[in-house]
Formats: sequence, structure tokens, C-alpha cells
Amino acid sequence: MAEATDDRLRLLIERVERLEEEKKGISDDIRDAYAEAKAVGYDVKIMRQIVRLRKLRPDDRRAMDLILETYRSALGLD
Repeated sequence: MAEATDDRLRLLIERVERLEEEKKGISDDIRDAYAEAKAVGYDVKIMRQIVRLRKLRPDDRRAMDLILETYRSALGLD
């Protein structure tokens, strides 16, 4: 039983290691895409904000916009 458990543990660790390596590759690809965008004149900071916004559900995005606008008004940032 212990040997089977050891094999399972080893397989899970190897799987995590492979996934971590894939994640690093994807992170490198994302960094390269942002670098390319910057090289042609796009504002990478704004692009990152847009990517975050697109992940939100429309209702959540609208609620966030409303709260942001309320805070901006309260602080005189209009």
C-alpha cells in the first residue's frame, strides 16, 4: 500500500512540475505580447486594466463603474 501511495505522490508532483513549466511558458508569452504592444505605441497599463475588466461579468463591471464614479465625485476628481 505504501508503495502505491508513493507512486501516486510522485506522479502528482511530476504533474504539478509540468504544469508549472507550462504556466511559466504562458507567462513568458503574455509578457512578450505586452512588450510588442508597447513597442507599437499602446499603453500597456491600460491594456492590463481592460483585460481585467473583460474578465468581469457585465453586472459586476457596471456596479464597479458606479462605485468608482461615486468615489470620484466625492473626491472631486471629475
